[in-house]
Amino acid sequence: MSTPIQPRLTRVFRFLEARHADGVVELAYAFDDGAPLVERITFPGAPRVPAGREAAFAAALRLLHLVAGVSYYKAGIPPHIELAGGALDAASADLLDALYLHGLAEFAYRNNLDLRGRIAFPRGATAVPAAPALGLAARTLVPIGGGKDSLVAVEALKAIGAEATAVWIGDSDLIAACAARTGLPTLNIRRELAPGLFELNRLGAWNGHIPVTAVNSAILAVAAILYDFDSIAFANERSASAATLEYDGQLVNHQWSKSAAFEALLADWLHGHVAADLDYCSLLRPYAELAVTRAFARLPDYFDVFSSCNRNFRLIGPKPADRWCGQCPKCHFVFLALAPFLPKPRLLQVFGRNLLDDEELAAGFDALLEYHDHKPFECVGEGAEARAAMFALSQRPEWREDALVARFVDEILPHLDAAGLALEPWLAPSAEHCVPARLRGALAAIG
Repeated sequence: MSTPIQPRLTRVFRFLEARHADGVVELAYAFDDGAPLVERITFPGAPRVPAGREAAFAAALRLLHLVAGVSYYKAGIPPHIELAGGALDAASADLLDALYLHGLAEFAYRNNLDLRGRIAFPRGATAVPAAPALGLAARTLVPIGGGKDSLVAVEALKAIGAEATAVWIGDSDLIAACAARTGLPTLNIRRELAPGLFELNRLGAWNGHIPVTAVNSAILAVAAILYDFDSIAFANERSASAATLEYDGQLVNHQWSKSAAFEALLADWLHGHVAADLDYCSLLRPYAELAVTRAFARLPDYFDVFSSCNRNFRLIGPKPADRWCGQCPKCHFVFLALAPFLPKPRLLQVFGRNLLDDEELAAGFDALLEYHDHKPFECVGEGAEARAAMFALSQRPEWREDALVARFVDEILPHLDAAGLALEPWLAPSAEHCVPARLRGALAAIG
């Protein structure tokens, strides 16, 4: 009987192979000489790889293998990485090094680790020839996450008549209901983590946050080639680029794989390595969270199906009895961000309670405001925009008597510069984005 592997004591993380047959991808990894960890991703009804696109598919599949490996690498963070497919060209190695370092920065912070200088993907392969255009169909994959942002992106694409498909990864009934409500064609891709990962966790593996948006992005790059789409349009807003905190000289951003920096890296890599006409972007990039929330407030048809509460999407542990737990940072931020743009009775109807009139939630809202605490490790807006939203409410009679708004006025506002609390600057778009020309009309539909 073999001795169980101790993940934290391993020396090598090995990328074994990536296989594809009949719409099923299997990704294999191992620590040292341990048993393979095999993840499975199912692309329903996928056709055969189209003729002339074999090289593009192979490049996208290898990217998926390398990116999805972050879920397993973090269990042991061994000092050496081995690639069965050989060393990477400089652009690929740069992308992977950056993703693992910055995408695991929160994981490292919470586990009191320093990954700087530890992550080094084998490099040295010659630069690959620039990928050609494949003549991909002018159709867009729009990832749906169940929250407000992706629904704003969907409606912006519908407003310009763009052909789009709502896609999600996993088996969430909540996301499926949101996707159905969009009225778009839908695509549900299944991802099954290697069962051995849970055994490693039992044996004391390192655990924590991974850059899941990067994994989903790589899955959708494979899907774009298989199903014939020329663009992948996420709904990551400008605020996602703001760091959660800084420690020991390193910025830690819970949303790094939603940031403009990662978007630019991956967009360039896909153009150069997979297909010159495969675009990767975020439709919401020019907008802060408050601007996106204002746009969502104009979409009441989704109010009874959406939820940004992450407890709905836990792999393990209890889920809220309804769509909002009312206790987590996501619930707090979405409530606060919607409050300036919805009539108060309508907002209370959506959430089922007034979160700003509950003194027990003060610490949670303080973190959003970055008052005696850092921004939560969640996909929430910047502290300055949370303060702007709270200030706006403090000026409105229907809100100013609520417990946490009154507390803001009495305890927090005196320490702030009121001149920097205006709501309007957060509603203006930036000119910085990677949205391709054929989709840029959607930007105006958002604002």
